[in-house]
Amino acid sequence: MKDPDHGEKPSESGASAAGRSEARTGAPRGGKGKRRRRKLSGSPSAIASGSGPSGEAGRPAALNEAEPSRKRKRRRRSKSARPQDQSAASGASAPALDAALSDKKGGQKRNRKARHRRGLQGRPLASAGNPTTSLRPGERPGDTARQRNGEAAAQQQARPERLGAPFVAPGEPPAPLYAALDLGTNNCRLLVAQPTRPGQFRVVDAFSRIVRLGEGLGASGRLSDDAMERSVEALKVCAAKLGARSIRRRRLIATEAARAAANGEAFMKRVAEETGLELEIIDRETEARLAVSGCSSLVDRETRSVVLFDIGGGSSEIAVIRIGENRSSRLANHITHWTSLPVGVVTLSERHGGEHVTPQSFEVMVREVEAMLAGFESPSVDALASGSYGDGFHLIGTSGTVTTLAGVHLDLPRYDRRRVDGLWLSDDEVSAMQARLLSWDFAARAANPCIGPDRADLVLAGCAILEAIRRRWPSSRMRVADRGLREGLLTDMMADDGAWRRGRPRRHQRSFGSAQAGEERVKRHEGTEA
Repeated sequence: MKDPDHGEKPSESGASAAGRSEARTGAPRGGKGKRRRRKLSGSPSAIASGSGPSGEAGRPAALNEAEPSRKRKRRRRSKSARPQDQSAASGASAPALDAALSDKKGGQKRNRKARHRRGLQGRPLASAGNPTTSLRPGERPGDTARQRNGEAAAQQQARPERLGAPFVAPGEPPAPLYAALDLGTNNCRLLVAQPTRPGQFRVVDAFSRIVRLGEGLGASGRLSDDAMERSVEALKVCAAKLGARSIRRRRLIATEAARAAANGEAFMKRVAEETGLELEIIDRETEARLAVSGCSSLVDRETRSVVLFDIGGGSSEIAVIRIGENRSSRLANHITHWTSLPVGVVTLSERHGGEHVTPQSFEVMVREVEAMLAGFESPSVDALASGSYGDGFHLIGTSGTVTTLAGVHLDLPRYDRRRVDGLWLSDDEVSAMQARLLSWDFAARAANPCIGPDRADLVLAGCAILEAIRRRWPSSRMRVADRGLREGLLTDMMADDGAWRRGRPRRHQRSFGSAQAGEERVKRHEGTEA
């Protein structure tokens, strides 16, 4: 006897076969193997010799003639698809059955190849339009597909994204949301993010608008009514975004314009009354440290010293960072010297004019900033640039001026943060871009997609501040950072909460019970690191 799956079975006696045929009340008897395929070949001699001249062995000839399409044996099917297979076999034509038999020939091989096609919980993926899926207890036939599709969708939605997904330890709730708002002299910016891999986060929502809060501040010493109105309108948008989400922790700050204005505190009270947002006016040292925290990931492991600068609208922060053998997880801990210049793109352009800038007026702006830097004591360039090119010294610029230069250098049709953030520029490339911008008139600068009319009168003032920094700390390369205080705020809050600690649950509710307690911890953290 040969194997049933690969050979023929011995023929059965006519009496026993007829008896089983009567007990089955005319239903086709099952079979498998090559015997059925030989019957389907179309040869009369291949059909089997039985009680009738052309009938199947053990079957009445009348039944074979009445239902010729059912005289073929059914191929073996899975239990879940058996009802559909029987209904299909009952009315299928011979070509359809031939196709079905050819499918069986390579069935085992395809099943092995299709093992990777598994659905949730290891179940095979169901084919579309298959109504014969077995029912679970309590399910109705009409609801099965809808219920199970809903369950699969819910399980898929609950699974974190593969790239950039928040880290969630077993038994923990989803990663919380953090919010950071920076009301500067020129811009109002908001970021909502959640922690992902250690030291990184995924942005959930963002907002940025040019408000020019410091417009006219240098001449009057006060915030103008128009500037405050523009800022309040932008902050209302931010308040709506924050109110629409469940924010775990947030920090909202205001910088130089509110810090230097005589009516800065009164403006903060107005903001709280009209928007419900309580902004904190930070000092210059905190601003410098936050700028460094936001750029931690852009400092190479081999780098030993960095001069990081943030050219703002009303002030410019500069920090000298020296990294030894033991690198701290907080880059701000390596700040050895820092300063904050009371000059930014808005204040400098208002004093010297930003629309019509000549090489002579540009040089005047550069020398004014150089005079401010002269009183800043810091290590010499030779001391900073110790070591080879790979582990020596370089600049990091985080401001709209530096990112604008990078966008113009790349000839971008529109600004693209993904291509700008982290870009390296050589000293010659920076000089070429500054000379190119200086050769353009106001209309040409406004027409550039990376500058636009809102920044056309500010970009050369920023270049003048950048040129003064480059003259004080000459470097062969500079790295562009499209990030700033918001990223520093998010990084510090997530680090304080232990959001990146793998393997241990985070006690969110117990660690920070209220917003006031969170603010007190932030202040103590700043005092400890200062």
